[in-house]
Amino acid sequence: MNFRAAMALSLALTLALGLPAGIGRAADTAAVPQAPRDGSHDFDFARGVWHTHITRVLDPFDGGTHITTSDGTKTAMPIWGGRGWIEELDVDGQDGHWQGATVFLYNTKSRQWSQSYIDSDTAEVDTPGIGEFKDGRGEFYSTGKYKNRDVLVRGIWSDITPDSHRYEISYSQDGGRTWAAVFKAYLTRLK
Repeated sequence: MNFRAAMALSLALTLALGLPAGIGRAADTAAVPQAPRDGSHDFDFARGVWHTHITRVLDPFDGGTHITTSDGTKTAMPIWGGRGWIEELDVDGQDGHWQGATVFLYNTKSRQWSQSYIDSDTAEVDTPGIGEFKDGRGEFYSTGKYKNRDVLVRGIWSDITPDSHRYEISYSQDGGRTWAAVFKAYLTRLK
């Protein structure tokens, strides 16, 4: 029996027996797709006041040997039932005193977060990063400038526990094939 005859026979049997089309085919035995993941509470771990130890890499594409360190506090609070977060930084270090704020907003349609950082010195909003959490790790991507050159920017939340987490920003100048760390923050919860 050729392929067309086999398909015609299968269809005829399906119709004659009143079975749903496709019964017995391997494709129909696949798992039923699950509902999309609701990530609107991904940042719940960040609530409260944290000590932050920050390392900035001043020459990420030239060896990464010139760094500065600073310490301070990060305070994070939810808005809109957890679908938004406001984070404030107050930091002192080798670069002096600086403050900043980050706004995180969850888009229920795309099921992704946006992250917008504002430095108190310039009051300019960085290009928002867009991303999501998977398996306890958040990855966000945007674009930026480094020495007047366009770069990809990646922010990653990792090592998340109830009392600590890590945040790192990296740049790529080759379309994401390689990444160079420019900012590392190690956070521990203040009791």
